[in-house]
Amino acid sequence: MVVTVEPKTTQAYREDGIRTIVVAEDAGDLADSIRYNLEHQGYRVLVANDRQSSFDLALANTPSLFLLDINLSGVSAVDLCRQFRNDPATTRVPILMLTARSSDSDQVLGLDLGVDDYLTKPFRMRELLARVNALLRRNDGLDLRPVYDDGVLVIDPWSFRVTYEGREIRLTRKEMRLLDELARNEGRVMMRDVLLDRIWGLRNYGDSRTLDVHIRRLRTKLGNPKLIETITGVGYRLRCSQPTE
Repeated sequence: MVVTVEPKTTQAYREDGIRTIVVAEDAGDLADSIRYNLEHQGYRVLVANDRQSSFDLALANTPSLFLLDINLSGVSAVDLCRQFRNDPATTRVPILMLTARSSDSDQVLGLDLGVDDYLTKPFRMRELLARVNALLRRNDGLDLRPVYDDGVLVIDPWSFRVTYEGREIRLTRKEMRLLDELARNEGRVMMRDVLLDRIWGLRNYGDSRTLDVHIRRLRTKLGNPKLIETITGVGYRLRCSQPTE
């Protein structure tokens, strides 16, 4: 088990307001490069090379972001993501996953576990920093949005709760962001590029299929596929909520 910070420094960093990022990466050179670049941006970076030390660091330091390699010391990060999302202390912390694979099945699995974004290896460090900053920026803005309530659909970012027809709907962070964005623009067509930029924080986002996957999952969870309308070749629109029959 390798941890790159002594426990005695934890409280000092908490008090001075520096953001903490837990990096779970067992490739030493890459971990050092990531740590150097993130620290240069003003972040506190804790590096671990196995699942247990990553989880322990997360619980001890309340990070602002998890950066996880999908293959970690012979153990898939899938289990670690599941731990993070099931633990109340870490369930709302955004996750950026590093992966050498880019198949739809890997992305869908990650979305199911609550991963907020993917970065496929090899990647440029500038892109990593852009995605980290975008995730943190979007996370900051989440709780500033008002509660949406049209009598059927209720979205409350403050408590991270969504109900539809009185049923509580469990959403991932990105699903919440996407639904909230559509709701705040109810009745208006939201272009695909605009949604990708506002939710994922990057212009010219590499794989727009990510948006389609999130829309499909929202429709399934809400139980009313007509609620989110597809405008072919343009984007999506949230229709006025109607109870399901």
